[in-house]
Formats: sequence, structure tokens, C-alpha cells
Amino acid sequence: MSMRINGLASGMDIDSIVKEMMNANRVPLDKLTQQKQYTEWQRDNYRDLNRKMNDFSNLIFDTVLRPSTFSQKTVTSSSPDVSIRSLSATSDMGGTINVSQVARAATLRSDAKIGLDPSAKLGVAGDPEQTITIQTINEKGELDPEGYTLTFNPAEESMNSLIEKINKNANVNMFYDSFTDTVSMSSKQTGKVEGGVEIKLTGDFFANTLKLDEANIVPGQNAKFTYNGLETERFSNKFTLNGFEFTINEASSKDIQFNSSPDTEKIFESILKFTDEYNKLIEEISKKTSETRYRDFPPLTDAQRSELTEKEAELWDEKAMSGTLRGDATLNGSLNKMRQVLYSAVEGLGDANRLSEFGITTSNNYRDGGKLIIDETKLRAAISDNPTAIYDVFAKDSPVKEEQGLARRLRETISATRDDIIAKAGRDTSVGNTYAIGRNLENMDDRIDRFESRLAMLESRYYKQFSAMEVAIQKANQQSAYLMQSFSGGM
Repeated sequence: MSMRINGLASGMDIDSIVKEMMNANRVPLDKLTQQKQYTEWQRDNYRDLNRKMNDFSNLIFDTVLRPSTFSQKTVTSSSPDVSIRSLSATSDMGGTINVSQVARAATLRSDAKIGLDPSAKLGVAGDPEQTITIQTINEKGELDPEGYTLTFNPAEESMNSLIEKINKNANVNMFYDSFTDTVSMSSKQTGKVEGGVEIKLTGDFFANTLKLDEANIVPGQNAKFTYNGLETERFSNKFTLNGFEFTINEASSKDIQFNSSPDTEKIFESILKFTDEYNKLIEEISKKTSETRYRDFPPLTDAQRSELTEKEAELWDEKAMSGTLRGDATLNGSLNKMRQVLYSAVEGLGDANRLSEFGITTSNNYRDGGKLIIDETKLRAAISDNPTAIYDVFAKDSPVKEEQGLARRLRETISATRDDIIAKAGRDTSVGNTYAIGRNLENMDDRIDRFESRLAMLESRYYKQFSAMEVAIQKANQQSAYLMQSFSGGM
């Protein structure tokens, strides 16, 4: 770096002069930096809308595209002895159920006191290993052919530690009762094994140590009930019929009336959530594509920002950031397609093939930009009458585009728009050269680097020129002083 000589000879403020000259030369660089900032805002706004579109697409899948949304049922029962709820029922049901017997698990307890410390080791070093096996009834009502087998060293295990392992791994519940000094065991699965036992124990530990004799098993039993006139049984007190889950709480041997109907409010809330989020999305897109572009308010440079108050800078930024997506063809095209989708009919569904048939229409106010409006009374009545018909309009699946449900078409439109946005603005994790705006920003960075290098060279040249001027003035002053001295000496 060359030594800078400030205006000692000329009396000029060289630094201030160079700074003013550089400010004039820096104007193109400031404009390029402002252009880069504006482009970054544009990229970020694209990505923000992309995330919102993705969130809405996921919401479509989780609401109006799910059969379970429209199969939600309200089930009533005339007695708390039997609880009923819908799991996957697509149609309503009703009738009577009469429970004569609840399902029960097989149990077994020690037939004598055990007479040992449950926390003490069961053996000493050198005792042979022991193997035990527990087989119990499975969900098919059969004795599990494999069961749970455990090989243990008596010198390393206590009764308590073995009970803990058995409860964790075997299909039984086991505990030691210190008051009676006995062990109780019960199968985790209720029900009865026809012609057999529900618990089978193998190993001397059970018979000799815990005093458990299979002959003393209290057998399990099935739940017995009459369903709409049909006598039948189940291994468990909880079972499924026609998509409804029944839970038997008591055996009252009396007719219990039950019936189901669409859960109108829950289905309505799901559709309302879909329409609300759709309206928010198109409002956000419309807002971004119609924002005013304030060209007289470019992004602030650091120098400009330092001259403003915090509030002034905030107001300036608000205008500077406006209009980054104004008139965007991709977004406007997506808006039009989404509106067209929801106006459309689904072929092959007869007369009830449009959302308007169920009380879902678009606003007549053009300023709303095609927002969905719900006639709550009409929609609730349609849900109560036939929720499956509404589901078909939203979610019907078909290889033929015109026969696809509107929600499926809407997701396809959003997906295509998101692909276009990603190609243009990338994702948060995208590398710069993989999307259009990123490549543009990298080009700007290169131009900024080159411009800054040229400015550094220009500033150095200015200082060299002023330094040369100072040296020349200093020499002239020295010569003048010498001549004055010479003339003064000759007089």
C-alpha cells in the first residue's frame, strides 16, 4: 500500500476530496447492491408462498381427501353397559345388543405359601441353569405354540427379578402378594381355548418354587351376546362389527338399543377448515400479485439508513419491499386455475357433482377474488343426508381428469405451481446455481466483487495523484524559498 500524503503542502483536505470523488463513482455499485437486495426479497417472498401452498396441500390431504373425515359418526346407546364408537364405518347402523357374559382372562394362583424372600437370590454359585416357558391364549383364541421362554441362573436372579422379566416379555400379568405369601398370574388376553387351557407353564420353577399347578387354573371365558337376533361370541370385550368398535362393560342380559348417524358438526368443521385455509391462501397470493411497486423507494444503503430514524427506516422498508411479486404470471395463473377447479363439476356423479349443490359457492364480490362462501344450513343438511356424496365431489379418484374429485385437481394445480416456484426461487436449502434467481444473485455478486476491486484501484490512483501533486507543490515551495533566500543575500 502506497503512503498517503495529506495536504500539508497544498493545505487541501485530501481525504474529504477523495471521499466525495469516490461517492460519485460508487453510485452504480450502490444501485447494483440495491438491486441484489430487492431480488433477495423477491426470492424470499416466493419461498414464503411456496411454504404456504405446501401447508395447504397437506391440509387438503388431512381433511377433505380422507374418507375418515366423512365417515365420522355419532353413536348413541341406551345403556352404558355397552360403549360403541365408529372406527371406519361408511354407512350408518342400528339395532340391539344383549350381553349375557363378559369375556374374562384365565387366572392361576399358588396353591400354598411360597415361604421365601422374594428379593433373595434363588440359588448359589454352581447351581444349574433353569429354563421356563409360558404359553397363553392369543388373539385367535388358541394357545400360543411358542410362548415366552427364559433361561436363567438361579444365583443371579430373585423371584422379584424373574416376575419383572415375565411381565415385560410374556403375555401374562404376574405379582407376588406378601400378605398371603402367594403368586397370582393372569393372561393378558381374555377368552377361552376350546378343549384346552389358556395358560400352560413349563419348568420346575413354577411348580416347585411358586407352587403354581395348572390343575388350579380358573379358565377364561368368551364374551357372549346377541347382536340383532344373532347369538355369537368374542374372545375380547372389545371387538369390531361393520366398522364400529363395541366395548362391553357389563353383562346385563337386557336389550340395549343403539344407532348411528353422521357426526355433522365434526364433518362440517373439517370442511370449514378447508375453506378457511383456501380463502387465506388465495387472499395472500392476490395481495402479493397486486401490491404496488414503489420505484422511488429502492432498498436503503447502509449510509442512507444511518441518516434515518428507526421509524423512518421501517416505513421506507415497507414501501421498498412492496411489489416484489406484482403481476407474477405463475402466481396469477395458479389463482385462475384454482378458481376454475372449484367452479368445475365432477363427471359421473349425477346431479350432485358440484360444491354448490352442498352449499359451498364462490363470493359474488369480485374484490374477494373467488373466496369460498358456505351456506351453513344447506351444508349441514347435506352432511346429515349423505356425507359420502360430498366426499366424492372432493376426493373421487379416476384416471380421467374430468372425473377426479376437486380436491385432487386442486392439489395437482398447487403442486405444478410449487414446481415452477422452486425452479425460479429454489428452497431454503437450495444451492444458488440450481434455480433462476440464485444464478442471477451469483452473477450480481461477481459484478459487485469486480466493481469493488475497480473502486479500490481508483481510490488508490486518486491518492497517488494527490500525493504527486503534494510532492510537486512541496518542491516548488522549496525552490521558491531558496530563490528568496538567494536574492535576499545578494542585496
